[in-house]
Amino acid sequence: MQTTAQTGAGTANWIKLIFLGLIWGSSFMAVTLALEGLGPMSIAAVRISLGAIALLIITTVMGIGLPSFGDRIGRRIWLCALGMGFFTNALPFSLLSWGQTYVASGFAGVCMAVVPLFVLPLAHFLVPGERMTLRRSLSFLIGFAGVLTLIGLEAFASAGSDFESLARLACLGAALCYAIGSIITRLCPSVNLLSLSAAALSCGALMIVPTALWQEGVPQLPEGRALLAVLYLGLLPTALAQVLLVQVARSAGPGFLSTVNYQVPVWSVFFGALLLNETLPPQLFAALALILGGLLLSRAPAHRQRP
Repeated sequence: MQTTAQTGAGTANWIKLIFLGLIWGSSFMAVTLALEGLGPMSIAAVRISLGAIALLIITTVMGIGLPSFGDRIGRRIWLCALGMGFFTNALPFSLLSWGQTYVASGFAGVCMAVVPLFVLPLAHFLVPGERMTLRRSLSFLIGFAGVLTLIGLEAFASAGSDFESLARLACLGAALCYAIGSIITRLCPSVNLLSLSAAALSCGALMIVPTALWQEGVPQLPEGRALLAVLYLGLLPTALAQVLLVQVARSAGPGFLSTVNYQVPVWSVFFGALLLNETLPPQLFAALALILGGLLLSRAPAHRQRP
């Protein structure tokens, strides 16, 4: 069993955060490659299932097992695992995979910079010690201006025929899912973190696999780089990232975890432009400047403002 969540970040959490940014940033490029051989729902189902299988094998070999379901605390843990499986895996992976059929991987990655802006108001009501202050409210407004610039006002006027606009909203919806998932992770009762990660991915797989089969049928085995991409997605940005996400969120809190999104847009744009030769929308960099400016303001040291 793990000890109660700690408030400090620490060197270990910073190292984990940097590695998370790298593998999450590269995942958008991998999704683009996987789309060459699989449909968007199938990609989400395969990567979550691979991640769940990997963690179930690890927890079984280590003799950890899944959380108990026999008492009230155990049932609360499983309820949190269900929420994590839905909000940090099944729904956002589906939204991002579908969205990237119409937008560049770099654009999808930049949308992840919005996650901390969603965390701010959610944590204010749900997480002790994460109150919204005047400074954080101002940072939210600045970041929201960046969101409007990023997706374009025409997205809100779309009647359904402009799939690129809907795809932008889907990527933004994935960011909201990650914010909700980080709050659920922090509020989960104390439990072995590998066990919780395996339970969350297992719940996500049980939700997404039937949906993918209903939407796209049984997929054919992809070949070449599409196969390598989906294997990479399952083992690193899903299985390993789930473990690191839980560790950082439980140890340092969802606010600290959300700062990983300083890195994700940079890596996603880098990999997309360098390896996929993507052409990015002209408003992307102006939007990124506003979003990151809001994030920097929200994370600025606040000790001088205290009485």
